[in-house]
Formats: sequence, C-alpha cells, structure tokens
Amino acid sequence: MRKRKTKIVQVGKSSKHKANRKAAAGDFHNNDPNMMVYSLSDLEVATCGFSLENKLGEGGYGPVYKGILADGQEIAIKKLSKTSTQGYEEFKNEVMLTAKLQHVNLVRVLGFCIENEEQMLIYEYMPNKTLDYYLYDHIRRLMLDWLKRVVIIEGVTQGLLYLQEYSILTVIHRDLKASNILLDKDMKPKISDFGMAKIFRKDEVEANTNRIVGTYGYVPPEYVRQGLYSTKSDVYGFGVLLLQIISGKKNACLYGIHEDLSLLDFAFEVWREGKGMEFMDISLDDTTSSYKLLRCMHVALLCVQENANDRPTMLDVSSMLRNETKAMADPKRPAFSAKRNDDQENRSRLQVEICLVDDSTISEVVAR
Repeated sequence: MRKRKTKIVQVGKSSKHKANRKAAAGDFHNNDPNMMVYSLSDLEVATCGFSLENKLGEGGYGPVYKGILADGQEIAIKKLSKTSTQGYEEFKNEVMLTAKLQHVNLVRVLGFCIENEEQMLIYEYMPNKTLDYYLYDHIRRLMLDWLKRVVIIEGVTQGLLYLQEYSILTVIHRDLKASNILLDKDMKPKISDFGMAKIFRKDEVEANTNRIVGTYGYVPPEYVRQGLYSTKSDVYGFGVLLLQIISGKKNACLYGIHEDLSLLDFAFEVWREGKGMEFMDISLDDTTSSYKLLRCMHVALLCVQENANDRPTMLDVSSMLRNETKAMADPKRPAFSAKRNDDQENRSRLQVEICLVDDSTISEVVAR
C-alpha cells in the first residue's frame, strides 16, 4: 500500500509544506499540552477492532465508533474515511480549533490519533446520539417534549453566543444542523463537528471563500452565491434548525396544500396567515406552549431572511427568546423563496446549480 502524503498549513503562512505524521502530532500537542495522543492499538482494543456493534453512525467525515478505554472511560472515535469529502485540513482544523474552545454546549475533543494512515478524533461520548435521531422519527420525537426542546434551543443559543461573542476567537461554524447537535445523558445539547469552522478576528465582519462547504438547506444565499460568510451565516443556520426543532420537519420535503412549498416558504406562509400552529409538531400543540412556539417561529423567520443585514445577531436572538414582551419586526420572505418580495421584482435572479438533498454536504457550488 502506498503511503499517502499529507499537507499541512502553518499558521501565518500562505504556502503549504510536506510533513510526516510524527511532526503533525507534535504540532497538535504543542498547540495544547492537554490534548491526548492516543495509540491505534489502544483504540482498536477500546472498540473491539472497530466492530460493527460499536459503530454509532457515519457522516461526511467518516464512521464514528463508541469505545471504552482501559480505565473505563467512554469515548466516541471519529475516523476519517479514505473516501471522505473532507480531508486532513479539516481534521487538523478541528483538532487545533476545538483545543481553544471550552463551553458546556460544545462537544469536547479529548485527543487524536495519527498512525498507520489512520486519522481519528476522540471525543467525549454523548450517550443520546444526535438531535436528528429524534426529530424526524415519529416515535422517538415523542421523547422530546416541549421542556426538553426548550433546553435544546437554549443550549444551542448559548453555544453560538460563546462562539460569536464570548470566546477569545470569533468562530463561524459553517455547518450548523440537527445531525451536528449531540445530546448528553440529560438530553442537553452540544454543538459538534468544527472541521469546516472559520476563525475571525474580533474586528472582522465578514470574509469570503472560493470553496463552498456546508449542508444544503442550512447555508444562506450570500454564502452559496458569493462565498461570503459571517456570524450571520450561523444565525441563518440556527433559524433553519429552530424551525425544525418546533416542527419536526425536514428540509428535503415539500409542504402546503399543494405540496409545493419548501420548509421556509411553508413556515412563512402559515405564519403570515395567522395559522402558525399548523406548522408545529402536533405533539407540542397544547395551550401551555403555543405562545412560545409561535414566538420561536417568529424569531426563526427573522433569522432566515434573504439579506444578512436584516437578520438579528445571536445576542438579539437570545434576548427575543428570553424576553417574551420584547417587540420584534415582521420578517420578510425567507431566503431561496419561490415567491419574491415586492422590492425584488426588478432584480435579476441568480440561478445556482445545486443538485443535493437535505443533510448532504456541499463541496462546490456553480453559478450559471
């Protein structure tokens, strides 16, 4: 088997240089002395040889396994697949970025393993899987009553507030979605998967990229069309996620009487008609939560507006969700709407070629 070469980007330099994995491990370890370096043999023992019985799931990065270390500690191991659309840069990015981030609503990375062509990240184990495991299942969603969903909404809000406002770095996650929200033993949420995250200086407002990554349905129009991303990109993703939490509905499906409306269009139409409760998960349709559900819906629609400047900040979002008497503006039509606002009638519409479904990772978007 040929040995795969790895390229590493050094902070502050634009050129790439070749380095062996031993040097890379040293690089990570020097970045955070508390970051554990695990041996492949220990991880093989912990997972019974990465057995199918210990497999928790699989994403764009690769399979994830549950492991139990010799001292009894439970861990989750994310193993980079040879066919993954993500690569070593995302791996390194997640190791070095998450080492700097510490918050109760962010999944903690314990360490990594780079050995025998394997690249693995080791996380704290989340026993209750991912949010999407419950939201889109007709039986399991019943385990998420309104109080649990409130805790999840609040936890994700606080996690994003930390990333955008209170951490040393301003971090743009760029792939916020239900499958990247993990749930601990108490069903409290933790944001995971920082492989696609970007760091801002505190005085930066936005940046752009030629490589569009993320998940179709959760990324805003300015990012898809122009490669522009900012904290408002994650606000948009939060808005989509919030709509899904209160409705249990997927992005990939069509809704409405004629089943011709996207999730965002359907939410906007029923909200505008004063029929917002028709959008909600029926298990949450009760007199104790209806007002708060509609307020969540209103906040979410503000987050998914076409123009990034129209969207609230996460500080605004937190305030609106906590203060039920705080006045809120009426939202404009959501991004990617099949219908258009009056002030858009004279603007040409940029068509974007996206042949993806919900929870599919975008690696490239081509405008025509």
